Amino acid sequence: MESQSELTKKILKKVRQVEIKTNRMVTDALAGAYHSIFKGQGMDFEEVREYTPGDDVRSIDWNVTAKMDRPFIKKFREERELTIMLMIDLSASGNFGSVNESKREVAAELASVLAFSATKNNDKVGLILFTDEIEVFVPPKKGRFHVLRIIREILFFKPRKKGTDITHALDYFNRVIKKKSVTFLISDFLQGKDGNLLNLQPWRENERKDPLIKSLETTGNRHDLICIILTDPRELSLPRVGIITLEDSETGEQIELDTFNNRVRKHYELENRKRIETLEVTLIQKAIDTLSISTDKTYIPALRNFLEKRLRQRRH
Repeated sequence: MESQSELTKKILKKVRQVEIKTNRMVTDALAGAYHSIFKGQGMDFEEVREYTPGDDVRSIDWNVTAKMDRPFIKKFREERELTIMLMIDLSASGNFGSVNESKREVAAELASVLAFSATKNNDKVGLILFTDEIEVFVPPKKGRFHVLRIIREILFFKPRKKGTDITHALDYFNRVIKKKSVTFLISDFLQGKDGNLLNLQPWRENERKDPLIKSLETTGNRHDLICIILTDPRELSLPRVGIITLEDSETGEQIELDTFNNRVRKHYELENRKRIETLEVTLIQKAIDTLSISTDKTYIPALRNFLEKRLRQRRH
């Protein structure tokens, strides 16, 4: 059994490895993109200077102009400070991974990239880890050491519960974070008996009765909400290997499937793809930005493409 000292060294080593890896990713792949897209919430007055041809006449300071007998304008600078909130689903389904990394490990690296991007731009970063209850809340702050604490929590925190309640997490977030923030909700959006792999319909037909959709819409109206949907290849298709037993990691429910049966495999694939597509369409309808990440692919190209798409939309 590891001593506390050995465990601490192991944790620090892992956090440092993630810092080095994600810092390189931030520098190489995302330089400038974060700053261009996630802008501050207002403008701060900077100075008054003499008018030059081409300046916006709406910026003329008439009081100073009258005193100096020649035109002067007010110059403003963008308020750069942002609050970045990372909301990460730690339910048991996140421990699944059929390739090299589990969904939770991918979530941790992705959150690290976002956190280090934020701290390089002198923004505050906060964290909410949740299952079917709030497991950890770290209030937004600045600085490298604060970000390292956040990474440590994401990598090594052991949740008390196994289930998922995204609605509860969003409601909590909206209560504790009053100032508008850029919020990344990272989850596989598998919600217990209503959305696990054995019961594949997380979105009710009448969306007005669905509290999750309401919470997502409410949060999207108050904050810049970005939903990152994590998937694994084995959640979308089954190999042809005979009789297998699937167990839901959150509820313990089990079911046997004959993967030699083409209809069974096709039904499994269609229902799972329908679940993801329905979720994505619902979020688009609610004007919530969405990014899908699979554990079998590197997430940096997908993240870069997402940021570039947002930049194009901002310019149009």
